[in-house]
Amino acid sequence: MIQRVTVPSLFPPPTYSHASVVEAGTRLAFLAGSVPLDAGGELVGPGDPVRQAEQVIANLREQLAAVGSDLAHVVSTDVYVVAGEPAVLSAVWEVVESSGLSTGPHSSTLIGVACLGYTGQLVEITATAVVPD
Repeated sequence: MIQRVTVPSLFPPPTYSHASVVEAGTRLAFLAGSVPLDAGGELVGPGDPVRQAEQVIANLREQLAAVGSDLAHVVSTDVYVVAGEPAVLSAVWEVVESSGLSTGPHSSTLIGVACLGYTGQLVEITATAVVPD
């Protein structure tokens, strides 16, 4: 159902694929950005991008479950991190890898940004997933 493509003529990505192809007729879920807020709307892990990434992944799991999918069926993500240093991006990416989200692997873009929507927010992940039958 999902064909993950790593292009031989391009530099091999470490833990993601260059593209994911889904056959027509498959249900897809386009998820809004998962953010590091708890069920009460409180920011989790102020000042801690790793802790925020863990909460974002937990929230992403909930979003996926609500539409009948899971991390293994994610085909694409954009990972936004408030950071000026590659080391912070790498630390967040380690959380993504250890979560099982990179199983497949999915296609992903890791992006350093100046700010995100909530005060103190350091991480957000948007995702597209296949919804299995």
